[in-house]
Amino acid sequence: MHEESGGRRDQFAAEARAERPDLALLCLLVAAEADPALGERGIDEAQIELDRLTGLLPFAPGAPRAWAAALAELLGVRCGFRGSPADYQRLESSLLHEVLRRRRGLPILLSVVWMEVARRAGAPVYGVALPGHFVIGFGDPAASDQVLADPFAGGRLLTDADTDLLVAGATGAPLDPAMLVPAEPLEILLRILNNIRAWAATRPERSDVQLWAVDLALLLPAHPARLRYDRAQLLVQRGEFLTGAAELDAYAEVVAAVDPATAETVRGRARAARARLN
Repeated sequence: MHEESGGRRDQFAAEARAERPDLALLCLLVAAEADPALGERGIDEAQIELDRLTGLLPFAPGAPRAWAAALAELLGVRCGFRGSPADYQRLESSLLHEVLRRRRGLPILLSVVWMEVARRAGAPVYGVALPGHFVIGFGDPAASDQVLADPFAGGRLLTDADTDLLVAGATGAPLDPAMLVPAEPLEILLRILNNIRAWAATRPERSDVQLWAVDLALLLPAHPARLRYDRAQLLVQRGEFLTGAAELDAYAEVVAAVDPATAETVRGRARAARARLN
């Protein structure tokens, strides 16, 4: 099982560094960490399901608004993909194969379904990482025919006022046009992993989930340096004092050149972790 997990992580790291990362495959490799029974066959079946859904779309609906309407009709109405507040309480809502099975999930995972089906059909689609609520866009983000849709609401088309309200509800501030820039696949993946970490953080008994989510995030070509500190803290919390202390020391070396005071604080925590062995 350990070798299989290591092989999946190698595959994840390689795909994350590909010229054009396969977002669906990366999401399914994340899901395999949570559900080791998923396996290669389960990953293939999920990809086949995305292909099947694509085949149900009408051929080349046309302009961005027509694409958005066609996806909403197929996925939101006919297939029943959407979300509810209860979905935020389930780890399955962040796992692509479970979202495809249950047809329920978080906004970002439902958006991945929408994007992958639309992309396979040739639609001009992309993710839009609004604060607190991920949506999708169709068309040229710099053009007047850009259309936004909310897969969490079954693909409902968003007016400018709707989008302003979503942003204001999350941040208390007005919409910044920079928020409408298409999200890159690895940005989407990091946000998914952060959601998983946030879910596990409220459940101390699931520190294992936090740990593998951090481990995967560290395999991405670009990631926040603080993730190494977070990983070290998790190891200490899980009773792996020596390994956690070593990671804390390594992080201290990284930050020492720019923030000596923080580095010394981290080294102190490493010493405290080692002391817990006595």
